[in-house]
Amino acid sequence: MRLRVVTPLDVVVDDKEVVALRATDATGGFGVLPGHADFLTSLALSVVSWTHADGGKHYCAVRRGVLTVSGGADIAIATREAVAGDDLETLDQNVLARFREQADVERVERVSSTRLQLMAIRHIMRLLRPEGRRV
Repeated sequence: MRLRVVTPLDVVVDDKEVVALRATDATGGFGVLPGHADFLTSLALSVVSWTHADGGKHYCAVRRGVLTVSGGADIAIATREAVAGDDLETLDQNVLARFREQADVERVERVSSTRLQLMAIRHIMRLLRPEGRRV
């Protein structure tokens, strides 16, 4: 099988001799073997692992993303950010920790932005409501 992991800026992995792949989505871990049915899923923040035809294990930390299987032989992962490596422990401890911190910061920023938008809408509604007129 062929595995491609791409970000908006780079092709992080392009391996044409993958014999098995493991990934994680919202329902848990799953595997892909040659001949797998066409498939589409949203990945969790996790480490994707695969076995190369020579028996070597490889890993790639992904910051969420979309995984597709086409024709039982092509696996594509599109993600915002990915880091490939052969040391699972380093990817799990360092890279995923950084991805989680970034996700937490983004979540806080999103909440703050939403609060500001709601305050602006409330203020506009107050300004548009005529004085003394009851609705």
